[in-house]
Amino acid sequence: MNRLADKAAVVLGAAGKNNMAQVIARRFRAEGAQVVVAGRKMDELLRFAAEIGGHAVPCDITKPDDIGALARTALQKMGSVSIAVNATGWGLLKPFLETTSEELRQMTALQYIGPFQFCQEMIKVMTHGGSIIQISSATATIMLNDHAAYMGAKAGTDHVIRCVANEFGKRGIRANSISPGLTETPMTADAKQVPGLFECFRERYPLGRIGTSEERRGRSRLACQRRMLYDGRKPAGQRRPHAAPQSDRR
Repeated sequence: MNRLADKAAVVLGAAGKNNMAQVIARRFRAEGAQVVVAGRKMDELLRFAAEIGGHAVPCDITKPDDIGALARTALQKMGSVSIAVNATGWGLLKPFLETTSEELRQMTALQYIGPFQFCQEMIKVMTHGGSIIQISSATATIMLNDHAAYMGAKAGTDHVIRCVANEFGKRGIRANSISPGLTETPMTADAKQVPGLFECFRERYPLGRIGTSEERRGRSRLACQRRMLYDGRKPAGQRRPHAAPQSDRR
């Protein structure tokens, strides 16, 4: 079905094979949208763009010049930008007192300042309305041990998304956060090896299983069709599981 046949989408964070951004971009393309995929690893972006029939553009979300160039290049290649998805992430898990100033700078650059500037640049090229989608996390509102830097940055960006929706709705620009719970992706591969972690979450989920990237792609597509979405999952009651550090920056 070509429900996005008149759309032109930018998906940032798609440089990891089969990660959430690639799953979303693949669904957009299957629904008829033009797609630009972006990230830091050009070899994988070129491979994936060729697979789906899209365009590949290098972009490091921590570099403002890269974000501006991404917006301009997407406009040049597709003629318009009507959908912009930020799915970059770094799942730092570290005790509060051990988190360094450098790690805080990296986290805020990647998951607060970068998304803020991504929204700024995408809004500039959305001349006929559009949809901005931020892949957030349920941990923006719930507790998880050793995750303060990540959780704080995600929560801050969720508030930015609300501000974007409030200020630019009159221009026909929608802004939504999609906040999945624990999801099987390349970024959570290390966490899956921690004994009992996935089971701790799974037993409290209504479906009795961990979410998948394929399910998130459906929510992203709906957010492009004038549906408001904010999906958060709560982890297992009073138990606060520990997980191994994750280092996937896309």
